[in-house]
This record gives sequence, structure tokens and C-alpha cells, in this order.
Amino acid sequence: VQLVESGGDSVQAGGSLRLSCRASETTLKLYTIGWFRQAPGKDREGVSCMNKIEGRTYYAPYAEGRFTMSTDNARNSVYLQMDNLRSEDTAVYYCAAEIAETSERMCVRASADAWGQGTQVTVSS
Repeated sequence: VQLVESGGDSVQAGGSLRLSCRASETTLKLYTIGWFRQAPGKDREGVSCMNKIEGRTYYAPYAEGRFTMSTDNARNSVYLQMDNLRSEDTAVYYCAAEIAETSERMCVRASADAWGQGTQVTVSS
């Protein structure tokens, strides 16, 4: 399973970014896909996780209403649209995949079978 993230950047508070994660068609069909982040000195945490079989997308409370996770099957890509960014959203963001797991459990446990290399998001106030 290979996952490649892109889209990280430096933005002002209140701004927006869209992160992208490319994966194989098989991965997107069979795996639960999640976005995670890790800020300096903090544990990795789940941001949003999607399970197509379950038909559910889970969002962490701080992401609800500001972040939107979506997929584009034609491009074999998963996106994380982040709006109204805050300085506390500064972190390295990772795309991850896990087989046979619910969206909420994957995000809450912050565990996965495969991880991308990460992309840096920096929000300045």
C-alpha cells in the first residue's frame, strides 16, 4: 500500500488549504482511509477517517464543521479540505490506510497499516 500526500503549505489563520493523498484504486476500495496529524511534542491524532463500506466519515471534534474529507475515484485521490485554519492546526499531516476497521476506531486509535510520508501545514496568527 502506497500513499503520497501533497498540498501542505504555510497560511495565515482563517485561510484554507486542500491536502491530497494519492493511492491505488484497490486501496481506496478496500481500505479505511484516514487523515492524521502530529504537532511538535504531541502524539499523532486522527483528523478524519472514511470507510466506504461503512458509508461513514468520522471527524474529530476540532475538525467538525471546518474540515471536509472527500474522494475522487477518477484520480485515485483522497482530499482533506481545511477551512478557517487556526494556529493550533499547525502539524505534519499524514494520509493512512487500514484494512477492516471502522472510520471512528481508526481515527480514535490513530493506528493504520500504512502511512504516507507526511506534509507540513503551518498556520500563522
